Amino acid sequence: MAGGYLISAVSWRLIFLVNLPVAALAVAAAVRHLPESTDPTVGRRIDLVGAALAAAGLAGVTFALIEGPDRGWADPAVLLLGLLGLAFLAGFVAAEARGSHPMLPLGLFSSRQFTGANLATFSIYGALGGVFFLLVVFLQTSLGYSPLVAGSATLPVTALMLFLSSRAGALAQRIGPRRPMTFGPLVVAVGIAAMSRLGPGDHYLTAVFPAVVVFGLGLSATVAPLTTTVLAAADVRHAGVASGVNNAVARAAGLLGVALLPAAAGLRRSSYRDPIAFAHGFQAAAVVAAVVAASGGVVAWFTIRDPVGEEPVVAPARSELHCAFDAPPLRPANS
Repeated sequence: MAGGYLISAVSWRLIFLVNLPVAALAVAAAVRHLPESTDPTVGRRIDLVGAALAAAGLAGVTFALIEGPDRGWADPAVLLLGLLGLAFLAGFVAAEARGSHPMLPLGLFSSRQFTGANLATFSIYGALGGVFFLLVVFLQTSLGYSPLVAGSATLPVTALMLFLSSRAGALAQRIGPRRPMTFGPLVVAVGIAAMSRLGPGDHYLTAVFPAVVVFGLGLSATVAPLTTTVLAAADVRHAGVASGVNNAVARAAGLLGVALLPAAAGLRRSSYRDPIAFAHGFQAAAVVAAVVAASGGVVAWFTIRDPVGEEPVVAPARSELHCAFDAPPLRPANS
């Protein structure tokens, strides 16, 4: 919503600054309230080679996916940067496998639970990133909403997550993460599939709002169990790295979703100025995204396992929680 206001009142360029004050508050809260966790087996050297290879790889692949539909997939720049991006990503994997201080310890993926949770993350956040980007543009291009109103249209998702995430975490603690992580993405897929039926002339309350609410319910049921499962699958000394890997997977998936879904739906630059053409493209993209989101639930069903032979975890008092998840707080490194 803040981004929509800035686009309407000032300039679209300022939307890239929206996250800065939020990030500053998050850093201040983390420094004040979160205990530090350390891994004595890991050095303090920054993996500059890995960071550079990952950034270059994602940049090349993203450029190719965005420019391919307009320039043509055989365009020399598209081919060259796409292939370079793939080569850099392959080099990143090789560097992390051989490096003495990798930013991404590949040994974490020896855990089936950790790998499955991150594959589910990639599917869900890939669909989420692409659909949210296209939905806001669809509301403006095909339904005539202002940027501020289009941004406000997705507020039910935020409200549902604020209200339900801690409850979903508590439920996952009682019954295990497998079922929430399976059925949550399927509900997300239903919400996205409902968006595929949107078209010019639809009203918000009767068409957009129900789809957004279903989407938000599925996301609320998924996110807390997903995060808890990722952290539980790694050794406690790797909690920070495991969380960082999962967040990086989510951000990369969103980036690729924004680049890939329009290409998969055949959207071109000219489509963004044509209400009918964009509506058709959005509908096709939503179908693809629904399948991708549902695949995250399928992956979770076959890879995530509930704890066996353990007593149910009693959620701690609210005063002991450091976030919205009903899970035991991380212990300081010297405890």
